[in-house]
Amino acid sequence: KKSGAKKGPKVTKKFIINASQPASDKIFDVSAFEKFLNEKIKVDGRVGNLGETIKISQQGEGKIEIIAHNELSGRYLKYLTKKFLKKMQLRDWLRVVSTSRGVYELKFFNVVNDEAEEDEE
Repeated sequence: KKSGAKKGPKVTKKFIINASQPASDKIFDVSAFEKFLNEKIKVDGRVGNLGETIKISQQGEGKIEIIAHNELSGRYLKYLTKKFLKKMQLRDWLRVVSTSRGVYELKFFNVVNDEAEEDEE
């Protein structure tokens, strides 16, 4: 019987999305992002179906912790984060970088080439 092999032990994954850098500069609304994740994360192919399987909470200054008791991929969270940045028109300034396993950080693009652009005009 292979039908029982699929359901293994409970999988608990912990993800942290660290937006403390842009949040401290007052351009990123962490609570709006938390609300966005609550509305958009799909469980079993349905939006707004979090229930007890996924917990989203703010941790300290600008950090959001997602604890999932099911299969939730970090890539999916990265995708949703990018979607939120696009919605808030911050995609040109911020990028989502994975700093370690299960930890994503919102970093500013390095804007160093300003002088070079001004010379071209």
